[in-house]
Amino acid sequence: MKASFYRKIWIMAQGIAVTLGISVLGLYMRFTRTYERGFADRVLRWWSGFLLKNVRAGVHIENPHQVTVSPGTPYIIMSNHRSHYDIPLIFVSLPGSIRMLTKKELFKVPVWGKGLKAAEFLSIDRHDHAQAIRDLDYAREQMKDGIVLWVAPEGTRSRDGRLGEFKKGGFMVAIQTGARIIPVGISGSEKILRPGTWDFFLDQDVRVSIGMPIDASTYTVETRDCLIDDVKEAIRGLVEGGLSEEAALTGPARHTRP
Repeated sequence: MKASFYRKIWIMAQGIAVTLGISVLGLYMRFTRTYERGFADRVLRWWSGFLLKNVRAGVHIENPHQVTVSPGTPYIIMSNHRSHYDIPLIFVSLPGSIRMLTKKELFKVPVWGKGLKAAEFLSIDRHDHAQAIRDLDYAREQMKDGIVLWVAPEGTRSRDGRLGEFKKGGFMVAIQTGARIIPVGISGSEKILRPGTWDFFLDQDVRVSIGMPIDASTYTVETRDCLIDDVKEAIRGLVEGGLSEEAALTGPARHTRP
């Protein structure tokens, strides 16, 4: 159901309000030196749940391999990207101190950009190769400190639902850190908010399928393209596989709707 004009304004106003609120909270904790990563994780998951409830999304989470994150092991989540709502979907679907690697332009947005930095989100300069290398070096250091990096290897939202070309930077980080890549397929998020529009649709069902981790330590820089192909095929399979009837009813999948 397409949201009415007034409902759309309400959704946007509430989304902006809670996003600014947690940004200010992050800045306050940094300023007062009271920032604690575990608390920030809980706030981000609350924020994500709020955004999804605000559009009454039904979220199916399928994790047949019972994938989790283990302390001391570097992880990178890689998913397809169809909508802005992929962001809260990732946070509510997976454990760990997840932080997104995103374009530096977002960090220039007043208040929100400072809040992203305060909460340990990571930027990458897509237009300056030397700076991008430094950004990825910093990302590796944060992973050593326990951050679970989330990368959308397409680099932007798909307009037609098809997987686009994968950027190589995240895969270099995975190989160099010996990370486990968790492939994730998101289906239906574009039904809530299509790329290039501000038309919200309520009561949409979305599926998040979590695949078997891929050990990047078994690849080298020379075989990087093989890793890219393997991850891309894993994500493609998760997106196209669909939620089995058995999993939807009795399996490890979870279904939530306010």
